[in-house]
Amino acid sequence: MTDYSLPVSVLSREAAEAEIASLAGEITRANEAYYLRDEPIMKDGEYDLCKRRLLAIEERFPELKPVDSPTGQIGAPLEETFTKVNHSAPMLSLDNAFDEQDVRDFDGRVRRFLGIGETEPIGYCAEPKIDGLSVSLTYRDGRLIRAATRGDGTTGEVVTENIRTIKSIPDQVSGAPDFMEIRGEVYMMQSDFLLLNERQREGKAKEFANPRNAAAGSLRQLDSNITRSRPLEFFVHGWGKLSSPLAAGQKKAINRLAQLGFIVNPLMVLCDDPDQLLAHYAVLEQRRDTLGYEIDGVVYKVNDIELQKRLGSSSTAPRWAIAHKFPAETAWTRLEAIEIQVGRTGALSPVAKLQPVSVGGVLVSNATLHNEDYIAGRGRDGVEIRDGKDLRVGDRVKIYRAGDVIPKVADVDIEKRPKNAVPFEFPDICPACQSKALRPESDAVRRCTGGLACPAQVLERLKHLVSKQALNIEGLGNKQIEGFHSEKLIVEPADVFKLETVIGSGENRLADRPGWGEVSASNLFREIKESRRVSFPRFLFSLGIRHVGEVVAERIARHYVEWKVFSAAIFKAQEMEGSAWEELNSIEGIGIIIAESLVAAFANPDTRKAIERLAQELEIVRYEQADSSLGGLSGKSIVFTGTLTQMTRAEAKSRAQALGARILASVSSKTDLLVAGAKSGSKRRKAESLDITILDESKWIDLLEGISNSQDGKST
Repeated sequence: MTDYSLPVSVLSREAAEAEIASLAGEITRANEAYYLRDEPIMKDGEYDLCKRRLLAIEERFPELKPVDSPTGQIGAPLEETFTKVNHSAPMLSLDNAFDEQDVRDFDGRVRRFLGIGETEPIGYCAEPKIDGLSVSLTYRDGRLIRAATRGDGTTGEVVTENIRTIKSIPDQVSGAPDFMEIRGEVYMMQSDFLLLNERQREGKAKEFANPRNAAAGSLRQLDSNITRSRPLEFFVHGWGKLSSPLAAGQKKAINRLAQLGFIVNPLMVLCDDPDQLLAHYAVLEQRRDTLGYEIDGVVYKVNDIELQKRLGSSSTAPRWAIAHKFPAETAWTRLEAIEIQVGRTGALSPVAKLQPVSVGGVLVSNATLHNEDYIAGRGRDGVEIRDGKDLRVGDRVKIYRAGDVIPKVADVDIEKRPKNAVPFEFPDICPACQSKALRPESDAVRRCTGGLACPAQVLERLKHLVSKQALNIEGLGNKQIEGFHSEKLIVEPADVFKLETVIGSGENRLADRPGWGEVSASNLFREIKESRRVSFPRFLFSLGIRHVGEVVAERIARHYVEWKVFSAAIFKAQEMEGSAWEELNSIEGIGIIIAESLVAAFANPDTRKAIERLAQELEIVRYEQADSSLGGLSGKSIVFTGTLTQMTRAEAKSRAQALGARILASVSSKTDLLVAGAKSGSKRRKAESLDITILDESKWIDLLEGISNSQDGKST
């Protein structure tokens, strides 16, 4: 599986941005098909690798991560046919592991976060990952009062009456906590699935694609009698909110649920270390075809529940658990051509044109080749990939869908290489504008030097502006932008908002054009009008500035709050010295590369004027800080320095952010609080000179406990 991660290491930021945009759309469509229509458009392994690819890119380029990235979402939007309910605790998804190293990395992350040494025991649970439909069951005083699907993780669909038809789910339990929210998977045995599809065929009804979709379609019926007629089963694997603990450990808690009458998976085991986890994975992978129900991997969980609480969760997944997935499919085909595409920041990106081949049920004809080093068989720092084998037109290549609409090349068969195949010569001239294409010594990407004189760059920037992650103008897609741009109706960003004035009426009006009509034209102009009101971070992201993805845009907006304040500050920072420059660099996650990119974009007179003309067409909404009710540190800017002994720096930052704080990398006049551990140095001295409140570790712990006790009191 090592090959899957290698392409990410050689991605340029521009290539990463392009991949993130396409991946987000593909995964979102897959989510809607899977969760809403119960009609998957890609196989599970393919979907997992696709999402992993997106996550890998976001981890390498965190500043590019979209605010609404699928890696930050769970499930899909809900349909309107079921009553909605908020889960008492979020139903989070799990991060994925795909190989042995991923599992060992998970163990390493847990240890680093908790500050536990390599030789100290942790203890994990390992259990089959059931390929079913996640549900939440709420019990009060021992009686089932509500059942809901996972939905989007925060809000689910109420399916209580349907759940009551499943014989393996108890309607009443004795000896349980007064309030108990149980989590598990509704699934269908493979033999029952085959019988169900046979009945569907006999009745000339729609057949189901697989047992998981049969289970989901059966549970999400408006008529519970239909659900009753379907052979559904349930495995419990966890819980949400509880009025009192079930046990001190994950395994004992699950055993307690078994005593209460729930069905638990008998293949759950306790493991001491990654070696034992991997051994159990190997056993289950061999046995998966004999289980009678579908599993798509193995879930590993930290067993100690107190450690689970300390580890906490990210926005979408617990840090104390991971799903080790079974591998995806690959296929061999012919590399017919290599084409060069030019991106919005001038990057020359090679694309493989393939003899069409089915990979995991999807017909593939293109694959990204990233850059010239990748074609030559070199990765980052000159490290060989594919054993150093280069790619040539005519080669027989191995393709995998590891996380993209455009798949990747895993290997090349040298023995079947045509005798007339020659090494690919990467161009040093832009194919779009004939300008020189240069590659800085420190960069893996060759870029066109044409700038705004390059039509390909201008066009790609316009496409980015109106994309879903940016201004999100429905109906103004790539095809429409290309057409309007070729007619010079949209030459620069501000022209988008003048479109109705230009072709909204008169002889050349949009509604009279081929492919358009009164309704579609009216809808487009309405979308453009509605997009005039845009949030500060979304507007900044829409400008397409190199290195400024959605995460970076939000960090900047959170710091400066208003667009005008930021714009003025960037103008002052152009000298790359002084307080404005220092302030920009002090923002957590904004290093010198991003700061220089921002300053360079606004320093260009043509670019700055184009941005100003666009801003005049819009209402840029100021960034709203988190509500103070969310936590006692809401809106506070905190810097951590020195060595902490009672928790790791990562845990401290995580807890502060969970309470609404902003984390800064350096001390400035805008810092509210400095948490200083042992051996704190220059940051503490600067904080003292600025009269900033300083807390040592013990006072920091007291502050956290005080806030926690206060919140517990409110929740009680």
